[in-house]
Amino acid sequence: MMQEEIFRQELTARTEKTENVIRKFLPPSEETDQATPQTILDAMNYSVLAGGKRLRPILMKEMYDMFGAKTQGIGYFMAAMEMIHTYSLVHDDLPAMDNDEYRRGKKTTWAVYGDAMGILAGDALLNYAFETAAAAFSLCREKDDYLAVSKALRILAFNAGINGMIGGQVADIEAEKQESELTEEQMIYIHTHKTGALIRAAMQIGAVMGGDPETVLLQQIERCAMDIGVAFQVQDDILDVIGDSAELGKPIGSDAANGKQTYVTLKGLETSRREVERLSEEAIRILQEFPGNHDFMEALIRHLINRRS
Repeated sequence: MMQEEIFRQELTARTEKTENVIRKFLPPSEETDQATPQTILDAMNYSVLAGGKRLRPILMKEMYDMFGAKTQGIGYFMAAMEMIHTYSLVHDDLPAMDNDEYRRGKKTTWAVYGDAMGILAGDALLNYAFETAAAAFSLCREKDDYLAVSKALRILAFNAGINGMIGGQVADIEAEKQESELTEEQMIYIHTHKTGALIRAAMQIGAVMGGDPETVLLQQIERCAMDIGVAFQVQDDILDVIGDSAELGKPIGSDAANGKQTYVTLKGLETSRREVERLSEEAIRILQEFPGNHDFMEALIRHLINRRS
């Protein structure tokens, strides 16, 4: 088991490397000869560079290395993944959605640029993400490389769309209007799609680009990713009750104030904590079946269930 101090050093190093990769693929933030309006470039860059754990691209890169780092171009997908994740947050914060003015202690995109530009910045990031990911084809040299990039693109599109993150977001919005208590099945659907889908995509893309595993292995990766996704979201629900607003960068208790049903309101605080631990341990057991070194990944999963922000 990786020592805590070593893990934190490794996490800092990986986060910095990931940040550099993401910055490399962002649109130019300074004036250019192109006719693209500067405002949209500024809003896109502001949104992505506002901070964050960079969890999804880090998971992608770890899986890529574990499975052999075979196909070039993982950086394109790491950046694309964070653009898609960021666009979802930009839209989440809009007045028509969660109406949040702060995220990670900073003004949200719509609060800085206006809600119309917030919509457009999210749209732009989604489109730019696929433009970036598709550029990975430029590095392909063999048939297997083309097949891997094509497969990774399909995974990205599927999990970002109606069968993944957007489907979960729709279910979450509809749940807010539901007067009766949500069922556990509804809650799990929301968490596995709204949060879990992009984690699944990140891990599966990393594996596909790393060594193109068999379908059965992708199914194991899906189970592992969904455990991580649900545990991550339930921990978010817990932190909304017991967290520190200074650490979180946003007010605590917002779910309760808005009358939103969460896993904690459904199951209670202690049961929610036990479920986070159970899911995390199950994810680690599955992870141990994969090839390569997964000491850091195991430590990362344990870190996520104990995080305070």
